[in-house]
Order: sequence, then C-alpha cells, then structure tokens
Amino acid sequence: MHLPAIVIGGGHAGLAMSRRLTERSIDHVVIERGEVANSWRTERWDSLRLLTPNWHARLPGAPACSTDPDGFMTAGEVTQLIERYAATIDAPVVDRTTVTRLGAHDDHYEVVTDRGTWTCTTAVIATGGCAVASVPPFAAALPAHVASVTALTYRNPQSLPDGGVLVVGASATGVQLADEIHASGRPVTLSVGEHVRMPRTYRGRDIFWWTETAGILDERFDAVDDVVRARHLPSPQLIGSPERRSIDLNALTEAGVRIVGRLGRIHDGIAHFSGGLANVCALADLKLNRLVRTLDAAATALGIDAEVAPAERFTPTSVAGQPATEVDLAGAGIRAVIWATGLRPDHGWIDLPVFDHAGRIRHDGGAIAGAPGLYVLGLNVLRRRRSSYIGGAAHDTGELAGHLHRHLDRREQLLRTPVGAGRRSSSSDVPCRDR
Repeated sequence: MHLPAIVIGGGHAGLAMSRRLTERSIDHVVIERGEVANSWRTERWDSLRLLTPNWHARLPGAPACSTDPDGFMTAGEVTQLIERYAATIDAPVVDRTTVTRLGAHDDHYEVVTDRGTWTCTTAVIATGGCAVASVPPFAAALPAHVASVTALTYRNPQSLPDGGVLVVGASATGVQLADEIHASGRPVTLSVGEHVRMPRTYRGRDIFWWTETAGILDERFDAVDDVVRARHLPSPQLIGSPERRSIDLNALTEAGVRIVGRLGRIHDGIAHFSGGLANVCALADLKLNRLVRTLDAAATALGIDAEVAPAERFTPTSVAGQPATEVDLAGAGIRAVIWATGLRPDHGWIDLPVFDHAGRIRHDGGAIAGAPGLYVLGLNVLRRRRSSYIGGAAHDTGELAGHLHRHLDRREQLLRTPVGAGRRSSSSDVPCRDR
C-alpha cells in the first residue's frame, strides 16, 4: 500500500503530527509498536509525575486542561491524556505493529513492519528520544550480588533487593529516585556529574511560568549558541510533587543521602568516583544564579515586578569535607545500582544514510538532512527549547507539517511536468526555516 505520509510512533508527538496532517487533508497512518502511549504505559516508575504543570501539556486540536491546571500528571494520567487525544482527533492508528526497517524504495520510502510493508512519499519518525537507557560500558563490571537497574525498569523501592542503593546520575530522574528510595528507609548514595539546578518555584510562580513568560522556551534551535550541547544537556533537577517542593543536592544531603562525585569506573567491587564534585556543583550554582537574574530582568522589562514576589537568591550547594572517591560496594552494603544516566533514541531500524559520526540523526529543525520528505519529532530542542516537553509538540508539528505539505505539493507539480520541460529538483531539500 502506498500513502502520502506515514507517522512512526503513537505517542503525543506522533499523534499531534497526525492531527496536523488531518487538518491538511493528507492521507496517512500512525504505526505504533504497542498501544497508544506505550512507553508511558510500560516504561515508567510508579510514582513518576511530569516536570511540567498540567496547563503546559497543550496539544493541537485538544481542549486546554481544566482540571487542576497547576498540578502535575502521573504517568497513568499522561497515558489517559494521550489515549483521549487519539480518540478525540480520530487518529488512524495501526497499533501492535513493529517497524523493522525504514529505507528507500525507488523515489519513495519503504516502511517494513512485522505485519506488512507500506511505501510512502513522506515519513515522520516520532518514536521519541527516550527509548533506550544509556548505561556506561563499565556497568558490566558490577559484582554478581549487585542488581543493575535502569530508569526504564525501576518501578518502586520494594522492587529492589534489600540493602543500600547507589543512584548514578543527578538529573531529574536521579534526584527523584534517590529521594524516593531514601524515604523508604534504605541508605542511598547519589553519584553526581554535570547537572542543572533549578527551583520548582521562583518569586511565587512555577519555574515553567517564568520560562514561558520570559520567552526562554521559545528560543529557536538556530538561535542557540551550541545547539548540539543544548540538545544533550541533563534535564533540570525538578520534581512534580503536589506540594510543589524543590529538590536539589542540599535537600537530599539534609535528608541523609550520601553525595559523591561522578562515577568513573568499577573494578574488583570498588566504585571509583571523581574528586571534582565541588567544581561541578559550583558550576551548577553559577548557572542557577544566571537564570534567576535573567528572570528578574524579564520581570522588570515586562513591568510585572509588582505582580510577583520579591527576587530570591539560593544557598550555594554544600559539599562538606572531602567526598569519598572510592566505595567498596559490598562493604557499604550496596545491593543495587540504578543507572539514571540518561535515555537515548532507538533508530537501529532506519536503513538510510542520515546519521552523523555519533549515530545521531542529522536534521535541521526536524527536517532530516539529505532525505527530502523525511522528518523527525520528539527530540530535545528540536525546533525550540520547548520541544523537550509535551507542550512543544504543537509548535513543532505545525511547522513541520507545513513543510511536509509543501514537499508533497512540489512532488505533485514535478510529476505533472513533462520530461524535458524544465524539471528541477525539489526545493524541499533546503533547510526547514519556517517561522
């Protein structure tokens, strides 16, 4: 079967693109390996909540959140949101169908699945950026008595073996899991590398209210100084709790979590950590202070200083004494290591020359380089800083669907143009700069 467009992935981004294609009367299907919102249904820990407030999760063609807009959805509630959205927009989802290959077929794309093969003029890869846990190679050196767990397989403290826990990574996932596991009564050691310190609220408003109001989330990918680095920065140290509390290394230290530096290797049951923890924390504090000064300047420029609380400054991260650089896992009673070291896409099924030297898809704001009519969605800072969050899909899909529509129109015009009558290559090869 041939279609003008195929969307691969039935999460929020793929469904948002489906809505945009329907708005433009572009025939398409959405292919999903499991059920709609599969990753939220099967690959999230029990207590997880979104980092963004409910009002921020706006999707095209769906009503704004009217229930607890300032709350934070659980994983189950996000699943329900996406399920309702798929039904509301009547998305043409082909579920329980795994794509095994996306390749070229004459002048079209070929999508091979375990239930048949399609060809299409355009394709949208919307499988997201969080499909596979990024675990360092030295994880293989863990002793046999220590369980190795990732953020995709962790469910709750009770699912871990008895004993202490080493959490590796101090971004949003790492600090949340360290906090939860320690609160369950287990001793926790948190290994800290580069991180982004951020308060839940600032001057009486949620931090996402500030980044929205100050225009930070609208900064475009082609205006970011180092977009490659921006796309791979750790997620901020935030937790979406009903009490709207902040979580950082100071809070964890006060609670009794042991803080050490970045894990560098494991040898003979000994975990070796960097001695540069103080420097890493000082850099995070510096960036936090830079952020709040930016927000203060925005408040003054927008004339809203009187509408919010007074400016705040935060206590520097405390690194007391000399943190341990070696820990005997058995001696410390550590029975589980949780790798909160990030997630990455799974694009091994893409059989096209679209990857850079690091195995990442080369794209210009979602339009894949060297592959006219091929697009990617759901990656960090795809088109704007807001692309990293559910609410960013509305902007991204609106612009990319417009680019895709123009590509189809040009293809149609070329097919109508007689051979020898001045055919030119499609201008869809140009970078995707739609505003």
